[in-house]
Amino acid sequence: MNRRNTLLLKILLFLFILNSISLFLYFLTHSSNSSRSNTNLHNQIPLLRSQQQQQSHHHSLKPWPILPSYLPWTDAEDSKANAITRSCEGYFGNGFTRRVQVLHGPGWFRCWYSETLRSSVCEGGRVRMVPDRIRMAKGGEALVDVMGRGEDEELPAFQNGAFEVDGGDGVGALEGKTLVDREFLDRYLPAGGIQRHTMRDLISKIRVVREKDFACDEWFEEPTLLVTRFEYANLFHTITDWYSAYVSSRVTGLPNRPHVVFVDGHCETQLEETWKALFSSVRYAKNFTGTVCFRHAILSPLGYETAMFKGLTEEVNCDGASAQELWQNPDNHKTARISEFGEMIRAAFGLPLNAYHSTKPVSGHNVLFVRREDYLAHPRHRGKVESRLSNEAEVFESLKSWVSNYNGCKINLVNGLFAHMSMKEQVRAIQDASVIIGAHGAGLTHIVSALPRTVILEIISSQFRRPHFAYIARWKGLEYHAINLAGSHADPGTVINELANIMKSLGC
Repeated sequence: MNRRNTLLLKILLFLFILNSISLFLYFLTHSSNSSRSNTNLHNQIPLLRSQQQQQSHHHSLKPWPILPSYLPWTDAEDSKANAITRSCEGYFGNGFTRRVQVLHGPGWFRCWYSETLRSSVCEGGRVRMVPDRIRMAKGGEALVDVMGRGEDEELPAFQNGAFEVDGGDGVGALEGKTLVDREFLDRYLPAGGIQRHTMRDLISKIRVVREKDFACDEWFEEPTLLVTRFEYANLFHTITDWYSAYVSSRVTGLPNRPHVVFVDGHCETQLEETWKALFSSVRYAKNFTGTVCFRHAILSPLGYETAMFKGLTEEVNCDGASAQELWQNPDNHKTARISEFGEMIRAAFGLPLNAYHSTKPVSGHNVLFVRREDYLAHPRHRGKVESRLSNEAEVFESLKSWVSNYNGCKINLVNGLFAHMSMKEQVRAIQDASVIIGAHGAGLTHIVSALPRTVILEIISSQFRRPHFAYIARWKGLEYHAINLAGSHADPGTVINELANIMKSLGC
């Protein structure tokens, strides 16, 4: 036993020594390799910095949310499924069904034309933007830093070659020439009544270049919307821009929410909060320091070309309906697209989509009074809003007093001071309201995000008899009431009586 124990001890000692030698040699070698690796990395730093200038932009795209009012968008490739001209789907959904292929090759370009809206959603691959060939302000500045700046400085003026597309090595006679001619523009991108059609102008200046001349400082590998805006500080016009960008994303079948590049030089506004919520990222064209190439660029039509704007001057004979109803019984005179879009806005802010108005809510009915306040909107604004209801404060205080003494049910009067609320807070207030009251003004455009059984009461002065919000309410299927004033002064008693009747209709 002693001899066996001695032998076992010697074996263990030998293994210990062997293991120690192995560890020593490992760390010695690792230290040497690490030193060489650090030296190589140090030598490569200038090369890495150089490569960063031409790196691709890979971002995590936001997924599309599941929307209760979503209906499948017609596959634009399927010519047999064209939306009927001037149908509700033609106006609000995918009426962009006429495919016009402009260029094939390494780079490509095509447009989807809508007979109903008389405009196109265009898209291209291997498209290069050269910001130095776009004359406009940088954009994205703080409002206080650019007070007094003219609108002409903010709208883009494109030189030839401001955008280019890779035509490959066999480009031939097209090299250096513009992508489309005047006949194409007049047929598929007509200016109509728009005096300065920036998207038409952008496309008219796109040049075709050889593949060997297609050099890029930066790449966007993921789909990117190119958007130009006009009345960017006005909620109504900005919602038409949001809608156009949303529709463009759906028409081109994007699997996720795209990036957005503003091809304008407007300063930053509060409304960018929603742009950033709706899409994966937001940049300004002139904020790039060199050429930028897009693997897939989508050119969104101007907000003026949406049905929400065109409906002000031509009849858009559509009524709002639920997606479930239209799925079971398709109707060319009904639409759920505005409700789908409103849900998209709510989902972008993380607000619940399964919310609904109870006939007898425990916490009471919220009555939202949308107020008009003085605030600085853009560099040419004096900070004073035009009065649409001269005794607005009196009307609000009268409603406040009436609500406090109302015995029918509990009513919460909400003071909608939107100018001092974030966009998410504004949308939440709209969502939570059973009744929305307000003088005619852009803030009422938020009703696109209202729940199905919300009631709208608009107070309209004699100088602002415009159908904006009556139409949106109709296209969403909301109950709408209006008080038309002889001037700009409202009788508080008349407003109270109208609200009382509405509350009774809600079982209150």
